[in-house]
Order: sequence, then C-alpha cells, then structure tokens
Amino acid sequence: MNNNDLVAKLWKLCDNLRDGGVSYQNYVNELASLLFLKMCKETGQEADYLPEGYRWDDLKSRIGQDQMQFYRNLLVQLGSDEKKLVQAVFHNVSTTIEQPKQLTELVSYMDALDWYNGNHGKSRDDFGDMYEGLLQKNANETKSGAGQYFTPRPLIKTIIHLLKPQPREVVQDPAAGTAGFLIEADRYVKSQTNDLDDLDGDTQDFQIHRAFIGLELVPGTHRLALMNCLLHDIEGNLDHGGAIRLGNTLGSDGENLPKAHIVATNPPFGSAAGTNITRTFVHPTSNKQLCFMQHIIETLHPGGRAAVVVPDNVLFEGGKGTDIRRDLMDKCHLHTILRLPTGIFYAQGVKTNVLFFTKGTVTNPHQDKNCTDDVWVYDLRTNMPSFGKRTPFTEQHLQPFETVYGEDPHGLSPREEGEWSFNAEESEVADSEENKNTDQHQATSRWRKFSREWIRSAKSDSLDISWLKDKDSIDADSLPEPDVLAAEAMGELVQALGELDALMRELGAGDEADA
Repeated sequence: MNNNDLVAKLWKLCDNLRDGGVSYQNYVNELASLLFLKMCKETGQEADYLPEGYRWDDLKSRIGQDQMQFYRNLLVQLGSDEKKLVQAVFHNVSTTIEQPKQLTELVSYMDALDWYNGNHGKSRDDFGDMYEGLLQKNANETKSGAGQYFTPRPLIKTIIHLLKPQPREVVQDPAAGTAGFLIEADRYVKSQTNDLDDLDGDTQDFQIHRAFIGLELVPGTHRLALMNCLLHDIEGNLDHGGAIRLGNTLGSDGENLPKAHIVATNPPFGSAAGTNITRTFVHPTSNKQLCFMQHIIETLHPGGRAAVVVPDNVLFEGGKGTDIRRDLMDKCHLHTILRLPTGIFYAQGVKTNVLFFTKGTVTNPHQDKNCTDDVWVYDLRTNMPSFGKRTPFTEQHLQPFETVYGEDPHGLSPREEGEWSFNAEESEVADSEENKNTDQHQATSRWRKFSREWIRSAKSDSLDISWLKDKDSIDADSLPEPDVLAAEAMGELVQALGELDALMRELGAGDEADA
C-alpha cells in the first residue's frame, strides 16, 4: 500500500470520528500521538524514545475504558518524559476522543494497515511523507487559522531546489509552520548525497542534529512541526527539544536563533494575534512582515542566501517600509522577485511574492553598501488561471521560472530578458514607468530586469514592479463615484451586522447583542 492510499484510508476514518465531535484539526493532533508510537514500533526505535510500559503494544493490548484511561495516562507520562524531545512532542497534550470505542477503532485501524512496501520495512521518511499528506489534507479542509497560509508544496520544492542547500549548511525557518521548508531542504540534501551515505559520520550527525532549525509561535502547530521533523529523521538539537523551537521570532527567541547559511520562510500574513514585537530592530515598525525581513537580514551569515514569501504591502509600504527595502538592497544582493499568482494560498485574494537575495555579495560577503545592482522580476501573476481545487497549482506552473532563474543559487547564472509562457504575448502592455522606452514585444514578457538606479529614481525604492495589464482588471474611470461606493459598502455592513445580531439572539446571547 503506497502513502497516498494510507493517507486516504486514515482520512476516511476521520469522517467517522467527526460524528463523535472530533474536528479535522483535533484528528491530526490525535494521529500525531498515535503515529509517534506506531513509528517507534515499526522502525524498531521504541527503546530509543519510549519508556517500557508506554509503547504501541501496551496500548493495543487494552480495550474499552481500560484502553481509554491508559491512553490518557500515557500522554501525561510522555509529556513529562526525561527525554526533552519526547517531552516537547507530548507537552500539554490531551485526547479529544471521548468515547472508548472510537479510540479502539482508531488503534485497531492503524494496527491493521499495511505499513510495509513489499518485503522492506517502512523507513522514517515513509511515515513522514504520509504525515505530510495528512497535514495537506487538514489544510485543504480547514482553510482557517494557520491552514489558510499553508505554503503550497510545489512552491516549497521550487524554492529549495533554487537555493540548493549543501551539507553542513544551517537552514533556518523563523516562521516554521509545520516545517515544510526544512523537510524539503533535508530531502534535497539527501537526494544529493545518497541518503547521507556519501557523507562522513560527523557530517551525517550534523545533518540530523544541527543542520535544520525552526521557530514556531503556536503550540499546536509547533507540535505538528516537531512530529513532521522526527518522522523525516530530523532530530535537531536534543538539548533544545528538537529542530523546531517554540517561541516568538520577533522577541528574544528570535535573537537566540543560531546564524544561518540559508533562510527559507513564509512569515504569517496580517497582524496575527499573539505575535508581540518585543525585539529592538534597526527600523522599528508595527508591520510584522517587515520585522521578519529585518530578522532574516540579521540572522544570515555573510554570503548566506534567502527566499522569503511576502505579501504585496512589503514591496510598497512607505515610511519604515521604504527604509527597510533600502537596507535590504544595500546590505544584500536582491537579485530576483517572483510575483506569485493569486489563489495558491487558502486565504483567497492574498497577493504574494518571493524575494531571493544574498547577504553581501558573492565576491565580498561582508559588503554592506550598494550590494544590489539589477533586480530580475518574473510575473507569474498577471493573466494566470484562478487556482484552487479545480485548477491546482503544480510544479509545471513554476518550471518556466526555474529555467530562467538558472542553476546558480545566488542568482548569478547568465540571464536574458524574455519569457512568454502561459500566453504572455497576448497580454496588453500597461501604461506604466516599467514600459517606458521598452520594446513592445519585450514588454509582454514575463521576465524583465530593472536596475537599482531605476528602482531608486522611477519607483522611489518601491519594489511593486509590474508591466503587464491584467485582462480582468477594472478601469478606475468606469467605477462609480467614491460616495456611491462608500454608501454601498455601508449598506452591506449594516446588513451584515443585523444578521450577526439575529444569530447572537438565536444562540441566547441577547445581553451581548444589546451591549
């Protein structure tokens, strides 16, 4: 049975458990606990992680209320285990399953599954790939909370393949989520080193315990990330409880992260609750994405490289935003911007980009002035399909960009303007600064180069660079007058508030509705 089949079967069981009040998110958390026990059993590592008496067979051998009570005790026991890694995985974990028969069904179902490929036992990576499939399913179904910003796996794979992590390089994700970037970086290194077998013992140990480091703010997501790393044989620093630390990048936790050769990350969009900025940055701002950008510049080793997913406002926000972009282009070689299509994140309508840069320059990693000369921009947004379940975003959509980016991870491969994938030549040319004195055919290309001087003089250091006209864009001249638009918006808001008031009264919240 392949991993896709296992994911499908485990997810189908979730539908049965949901009738008992177990949500998708809780189901994935429940599976994390059980998968850890099962992984240790199947890979022969129970003695490495689990105390005697608290293992898979101990759980499986019980039924009914006895099994339910044992499972609760097991979670408490492992949450206070002397091994910091196990303690981190099970910290403050409790079961949301209330009916013993549901637990028995889940344990029996998992125990009966074919965990083997032919005559070969499953490796940790097999469990990891299956677990990632479950995380993807969860993001597809919930589309809320962290799930709405679940980074598409094709995008993660492209970013890592362009950054080309090498053995003994530290890869950091300061907004780790479920550790997708770190898992893919590990997978890339393994693919280049015969599953690490080509490396000496000391380097192998480095890859398992020190090469990958992440920080995650949300405890539940932190646990899923730790599990994801463990299932892919990434143990991380055992003294710190694994590869993913729990904490706030925009506070002292971020300052305490080790320097990195590579940063690959997708910081949370918007102003997420709980993300307090307590750290002193060179350019103080309440914009958390801009604070993450400053962290990344600080945390990179000289000559280190980064790829960062950012919303559009990071490219054009004035004031401190302009200062931070100037700092970025001064201290780093910002060589490539990828304008991503809308609809690839579960938060619909979010417009995002990927910034690729090197700290300093390749010839002088310690250079901290005038590091950026030309910025190459690939427009994968304008006149692209509306992506979603019916039109999934795949690696094929990123292939033309990978080709023009080139093999050099610092963006120094020979490049030429001009790339017309996805019917770009049919696009109209926008009346913009980007197209002044530009050949008409070149202006329809998705791949253009803009000098640092042009960005300074023509864009006042905004990086919101676009030149193709979206065929679905609305002409501002055809819109109603502002007062008409405002009146329409007010009417819709009043209607929505009325519906919310009625709902609160139905739920018995009359006093709150009148407040």
